[in-house]
Amino acid sequence: MSPSVGVVIPTRGHRPDRLRAAIRAALGQDHPGPLEVVVVVDGGDPAAVADRTADLLAARCPAASGEETPRRVRVVANRLSPGLPGARNTGIAVLGTDLVAFCDDDDEWAPGKVAAQVAALESRPGAEFSSCAIEVEYGSRRVPRLAGTGTVTRAHLLRSRMVMVHSSTFLFRRGAFWADESAPGGQNEDWDLALRAAARHPIAHVDRPLVRVRWGGSAYATRWADRIAGLEWMLARHPDLVVDPRGAARVYGQLAFHHAALGRRREAGRWAWRAFTARRGEPRVPLALAVAAGLVPAGTVLGTLHNLGRGI
Repeated sequence: MSPSVGVVIPTRGHRPDRLRAAIRAALGQDHPGPLEVVVVVDGGDPAAVADRTADLLAARCPAASGEETPRRVRVVANRLSPGLPGARNTGIAVLGTDLVAFCDDDDEWAPGKVAAQVAALESRPGAEFSSCAIEVEYGSRRVPRLAGTGTVTRAHLLRSRMVMVHSSTFLFRRGAFWADESAPGGQNEDWDLALRAAARHPIAHVDRPLVRVRWGGSAYATRWADRIAGLEWMLARHPDLVVDPRGAARVYGQLAFHHAALGRRREAGRWAWRAFTARRGEPRVPLALAVAAGLVPAGTVLGTLHNLGRGI
C-alpha cells in the first residue's frame, strides 16, 4: 500500500494566485496513496484564505494518472509561535499521514515530484528524509540547481548550504522531525532541519529539478539583521559548521556581507578577514568589502546573483 502524504503550505494570505498554484500542483501529484494539503495561515485571516481557495477546498482531485485517490485540503490558523517554523509545526501536528512534505506558498511542484521522492525513500532502508533538485525562477530566468549526487550527507551540508536541499523539496516520515521554533525570525530553520535529518541518516536526494522555487518575493532576502542573527544561531547550534574551511569561509563571508549591507563597516571587515583566513579564495569577501566601501549597493549584488540562480 502506498503511504499517505500530507503537504504543509504556510501562508500569510498575501499572494493568493501563487498559493492557488501551489495547492493545485500538490493535489495533481501522480501519487497512488492518500494525499492531504494543510494550508497554515500565519498572521492572516484563515476565513479569507479559505474563501479565496474555496473551489480547491471543495475539489476532490484525482491523481494525474486518473485514479481516484483521496485528496483533501484544509485551511487552519497557526496555533504555535508566530512565524514560519511555528506554522510548519502546526501543519505537522494536525496531519495524520505517514509522510509530511513542505511547500512554500510561492513555489510549485512539478508532476511526479512526490512519486519520485517516495520511491527514493522506499528504496533505501532506514531513510527518513528526502529532497530533490530545484529550478530557480527569478524574473524571466529559470536556472536548474542540481546537487550532483543522489545522497546528501551532513558533511555535504556543512561544506555548502546546498540550495537545492530547499524546504519546498522536503519529504519525511511524520513524527521524526519538527522545525525549531527558536530560529530567530525563522531564519535557517530549514538548513537546521536538514542538518539534523542528515545526522540521523543520509538524505535520499532525487537529483532532478522537480520544484520551481521563485525568488524575488521573499521578505527574508534583505532582512539583514535577521540573517545575521540566523547565522549566529546556526553557529551556536552546529559548532562543526566551522570545521570545514570552505564551509566556515562561506558563513563568515555571509556575515561580512550582511553587516556591510547594514553599513557596519568595522564588523564587515572583521568577518571578511575571518573568511579570508579560513579560505583565501572565498568569493564573498570582495563582495562584502565592495558593499562596505559603498562601491555597490547590497541589493544590486543580490539581484545579480539571483539572476544567475544563486544567493549570497
